[in-house]
Amino acid sequence: MLPITLDAAPPANELPADKAYDSDAVREDLVGRGMRPVIPNKDDRRFFHPFGRKRYRDRNAIERMFCRLKDFRRIATRYDKLARNYLASLCLAALVAYWLR
Repeated sequence: MLPITLDAAPPANELPADKAYDSDAVREDLVGRGMRPVIPNKDDRRFFHPFGRKRYRDRNAIERMFCRLKDFRRIATRYDKLARNYLASLCLAALVAYWLR
């Protein structure tokens, strides 16, 4: 599933991900695409790979943003049929969640 998602995503220099994506295959795929994996090592890994702790901590801000947006039921369940309507709902939710609070 990750390669399909990366094919559709815009180009990037690095990809922060959580421990669930810590596998040699994922790391090799990212390096093959010219990306630097920012993935912490699982505790049972035999050979540890270095990763940027600061960059990984920055990932938390993105997770908090999605968590705040999912507080809006319409966003979490995607009631809208059309993508443009969903985008409008998403923009309104972001406005309420970040600007008005």
